[in-house]
Amino acid sequence: MADRLNGYRILILETREEAQFSRLLTEQGADVLQCPMFTIHDAPDPAPVEAWIRRCIEKPFDDVVLMTGEGLRRLMKVVRRIGVEQEFIASLGKARKFARGPKPGKALREIGLEPQMTTEKPTSEGVAEMLSRLDLRAHRLGLQLYPDKDHSVLIGAIKAQGAEVDTVLPYVYDAQAADANILTAIDEMAAGRIDAIALTNLGQVRRLIEVARTRGCEDRLREGLERTPIASVGPAVSDELKSHGLRTDIYPADDAFFMRPLISAMAAELSKKPPRAAARS
Repeated sequence: MADRLNGYRILILETREEAQFSRLLTEQGADVLQCPMFTIHDAPDPAPVEAWIRRCIEKPFDDVVLMTGEGLRRLMKVVRRIGVEQEFIASLGKARKFARGPKPGKALREIGLEPQMTTEKPTSEGVAEMLSRLDLRAHRLGLQLYPDKDHSVLIGAIKAQGAEVDTVLPYVYDAQAADANILTAIDEMAAGRIDAIALTNLGQVRRLIEVARTRGCEDRLREGLERTPIASVGPAVSDELKSHGLRTDIYPADDAFFMRPLISAMAAELSKKPPRAAARS
């Protein structure tokens, strides 16, 4: 199945898994334009993260909800630094573990554990829906959060079920690190030099809009997105696009919300017309 994207120029905005996504696209023959949108840093104050880890060890949670794979990997970085890896993994092993989509599940398997349940929809709403079917009364629930998201609705929904919620935010975004990359990406789309833009998390949509507004080029961004097919990895991204008056052109089949199905969907859709590079030659 190699070379299904041969000659097509794909813009990707991923940071955490950018290298893997780029490799998978390149294996299919794509010309990949990478635009890192965020720099990820450990939480600037490690004390709350360390305290959460120690609470988890001293009195294991009944339930643990992992919102991102990056979050668990950052927690494990702290766990290893303070020398409590075995204790922390043992404590997590005693809890029911819930994953927001496949990425936290993958991170759990890296430390020898499995999620008991994974959301059908990798969104906060999907997590709330999943947990609503369970009895959480008097449960201590550890909730790993991620940056640039208001989690108050989810936390409120869990508390309304009678659970005590203990949150941790193990990393932050440096949102200013890649403005120049984003402006270049906007120009490339507006100039018609991109065959598709692949969006893999809703933060990318927000960041595009934020930078375009700050730099006074939102009209140019919308012009570029109007002429560039937009590929969305799943419902969270598509809902965010819709909230900004934008559309989804390419979507994975069978509700499989991760990279390989997204790439297959792009190959199927883009094959209907020649690459723009070929049209320009």
